[in-house]
Amino acid sequence: MPISLNTRRWCALTYIGLCIGYAIMVVWVLPWWTPIVTTLAWLAVGYHFHWGHPSQRATKRKAWPWSLVPLILWWVYIYLDDSFGQLDLGAVIFHLQAGIEENGSTDRQIAGVIYTVAAIVMLMAVTWLVRADHRWRLWERVLSLFLLAFNPLLFGLSLRGASVIDDDEAWLNDRYRPPEIVAAPRRPPNLIYLYMESTERTYSDTRRFGDAYEDLAQLGKEGVVFQGVQQLDNTGWTMAGMVASQCGVPLMPAGLMHDNQFEPLSDVLPGVNCLGDLLHERGYDLTYMGGASTKFAGKAKFYRGHGFDTVLGRDELEGKAPAGYLNDWGLYDDTLFGLAEKRIRQLHASDKPYAFFGLTLAAHPPFGHPSQSCIDNQGPFDGTDILYSVKCTGWLVKNFVERLRAEGLLDNTLVVVASDHLSMKNSAWEDLIAEDRENTLMMLGNGLRPRVIEQPASMVDVLPTLLEAMGYTIPDHRAGLGVSLLSAKPTLVERHSLEEMNQRMRSENVLQERLWNGVN
Repeated sequence: MPISLNTRRWCALTYIGLCIGYAIMVVWVLPWWTPIVTTLAWLAVGYHFHWGHPSQRATKRKAWPWSLVPLILWWVYIYLDDSFGQLDLGAVIFHLQAGIEENGSTDRQIAGVIYTVAAIVMLMAVTWLVRADHRWRLWERVLSLFLLAFNPLLFGLSLRGASVIDDDEAWLNDRYRPPEIVAAPRRPPNLIYLYMESTERTYSDTRRFGDAYEDLAQLGKEGVVFQGVQQLDNTGWTMAGMVASQCGVPLMPAGLMHDNQFEPLSDVLPGVNCLGDLLHERGYDLTYMGGASTKFAGKAKFYRGHGFDTVLGRDELEGKAPAGYLNDWGLYDDTLFGLAEKRIRQLHASDKPYAFFGLTLAAHPPFGHPSQSCIDNQGPFDGTDILYSVKCTGWLVKNFVERLRAEGLLDNTLVVVASDHLSMKNSAWEDLIAEDRENTLMMLGNGLRPRVIEQPASMVDVLPTLLEAMGYTIPDHRAGLGVSLLSAKPTLVERHSLEEMNQRMRSENVLQERLWNGVN
């Protein structure tokens, strides 16, 4: 039986209303019932104005809406916003160029398929409405301009494009200090740097997040805790957080500077020296170890290109994991820490100073991948509570550090425990964005006196702080764009504000050219 015109009319209007309501809910982080209320309001207006009624059809000509492409771009933006919480155009550009193969975001891939189907159905509904109602044939042309003008995805591109006519495109580069060591301690210390995936210090607020951060808070009492470490643009994903903390610069994507636009980058930031380069020159044995593939987002290229001797990820380590004990990304953190402990014993037994860098993945949004050992310790995981996964990360990190200390493996060693970046969208998102947020950064051992240092800063300040914590002398307490938080000098964020730093980055070209000098 053919579907009646009236049924098609209300199905099309209802579906469009649900899509509008869903977009409003995602963009403004509103309650689940937002699409329902929006749809009812939309249908009420449609009923009042007789949208799609047979009396409004002026011609049978099958016109195509002008708004189809603008609507597609909005669907792309909403998908990215729903996936990550806040659109970071730099992250999108970088991952497309550095490589997105072997990522573990199965849930977002499934969501991508669902979004695609939903978008196609909406485009069909809009096309029907435009053809059924001559007024919409006129209105949607104006709507197209509105959709293009206010799409944050295009707004970000326009801001970056405006840099070509900016009068001060070297502001950041003028403040960049190439990392340099001018004096070293008599006995160079070892370094263990643990990046905790998305485990920001914001979780330490017990009023909002309970005891999720308890183990990390206890660990922080043994060393220096840095408060006020904010997130600059282009430092808000794993590879960018690593670059900021090790190179003292934000990871500004290569963009159009990359000659072969449709091929993966050959190198990651070949134009600057980073921590690995400095330590390699001083004879350090450098190791990176993570549970996920090092092919994803150019991690292997970055570490191997900046002095690291050993780079290990899923491909190299999964054979050492218990049979079948893997998640979408790779190794669970308890497996990783067991292997890391063995590696550190080997490094400790050698005569060379060493630096070990590890990356957890338990708290990876949206829900996390807690290890079996955490489930044994914390009880059953409901599959969605990111706070459970955050607590798992803290518990594993604290136990790992304590085991190393008990074995005497932390003598003459600086331990850095830090988040790689602020979390992207997860099950605690509304509470996370309710107030100001900041990254985790704490340093233990190597003679550091336990205390709290509170200062407006960003992850680019980690590099000079870490070098001074290791006992190295650097010019004017500076390296890259960073300033040592162990000194009395103000940071760039402190002097100019986070907002101005981000604005300057959008119009910066010269530092970007420096970072990617030599890339193919």
